[in-house]
Amino acid sequence: MKKVLLISIASAIFLSSCVCHNLGLKAGLNVATLNGDDTDNFDARTSMFFGGFAELCLTNDFAIQPELLYSMQGAKYTQVDGFDGTLKLDYLNLPIMEKIKIVDELYIQAGPQIGFLLSAKDEFSSVENSGEEDILENYNKIDFSANIGLGYQFISGLNFGARYNIGLSNINNLPDSSSLKNQNGVFQFSVGFRF
Repeated sequence: MKKVLLISIASAIFLSSCVCHNLGLKAGLNVATLNGDDTDNFDARTSMFFGGFAELCLTNDFAIQPELLYSMQGAKYTQVDGFDGTLKLDYLNLPIMEKIKIVDELYIQAGPQIGFLLSAKDEFSSVENSGEEDILENYNKIDFSANIGLGYQFISGLNFGARYNIGLSNINNLPDSSSLKNQNGVFQFSVGFRF
């Protein structure tokens, strides 16, 4: 009980010291692929992401922005035996971004991210066969990464952003290839609205 009370008081003090508290929604385009070992046959998977954010302004030029995003990631691939396919790795991502205003409403953003793998599917096709297979057990359920990017915030609340998500942890959990290491890499282009 004492810990809960202390955390509540500390949170209240932190929030009262903020210049502003804003909530918002955002969505956009993902251009995702996998980096690391044996990725020569991988191409980008174009998909989408969406979610919300809270902006906590500590000064007029600096803010912390935690986000909660559903993100469709993975990669497309082509194999020598005639199979084409798409690895569909969908995550619930929690980035915590630092936003620093550069000039006017233009800002840079950077911060860590933790992702929780929600689903993993291999959608494949060839001349003889096609289908979709659940491959969730082949991938780690937690992904650590870092983000860096730029954004522009209009006074109306409309904002645009572009960032790159750099995977830091090995996402593979394949039993027969423990030495194979791959990381997510995602370009994100967003449009959002701050209330």
